[in-house]
Amino acid sequence: MKFISWNVNGIRACLQKGFMDYFNEVGADIFCLQETKCQAGQVELDLPGYHQYWNYAEKKGYSGTAIFTRQEPISVAYGMGIAEHDTEGRVITLEFENFFFVTVYTPNAQSELARIDYRMQWEDDFRAYLKGLETTKPVVVCGDLNVAYAEIDLKNPKTNRGNAGFSDEERGKFGELMEAGFIDTFRYFYPDLEGAYSWWSYRFKAREKNAGWRIDYFLTSQSLKEKLVGAEIHKDILGSDHCPVMLEINL
Repeated sequence: MKFISWNVNGIRACLQKGFMDYFNEVGADIFCLQETKCQAGQVELDLPGYHQYWNYAEKKGYSGTAIFTRQEPISVAYGMGIAEHDTEGRVITLEFENFFFVTVYTPNAQSELARIDYRMQWEDDFRAYLKGLETTKPVVVCGDLNVAYAEIDLKNPKTNRGNAGFSDEERGKFGELMEAGFIDTFRYFYPDLEGAYSWWSYRFKAREKNAGWRIDYFLTSQSLKEKLVGAEIHKDILGSDHCPVMLEINL
């Protein structure tokens, strides 16, 4: 199966920048969006052969996620079932026969780490949510996790140390998720590959210079390790400040 995850930074804008060309070309079994920035009824996508599931933020033009899947899931859940976290449209979970599939748009810690306390609570609750799912069947989770875990995962680690997305606190929580039994699939295949990023600032010609961050991930339960086939970052696909990431897996 081929899975795609893409923070589109506004689906309506991305649709004007070639989204459907990429969607049709890539032919994913499951295609996920983060940061859709739309409300119900604002976007109608014609995707023959796909079931569509959208989770909208209560706040207009903010956050939001979506999943398009060829195979109809057994069940669909929106959010984590925690009121404090579930107003921003950040999580969708699909249940299939052999696995759970989760897409997530992790809250940004914001400038000066203004939202770091909330982010830490989110990390603990989300990890517990995933581990709860895992008691039933293996989990595949993808999305914009808003953290570059290791120095290899961003162009300028020294100058960004302590900034949102590369704070010790956020990196620590990602490490806890790995220790809890999840695999960073891109690093599974490419443990030492440098210059592999999925997000670039719109400022300072960052994308042109490949001064980026790898903050978009596919993670899987350890029990799926033998089923992993390949992982890619589609850095040449424009339309957002993020690019799509891909996982191929035998499920």
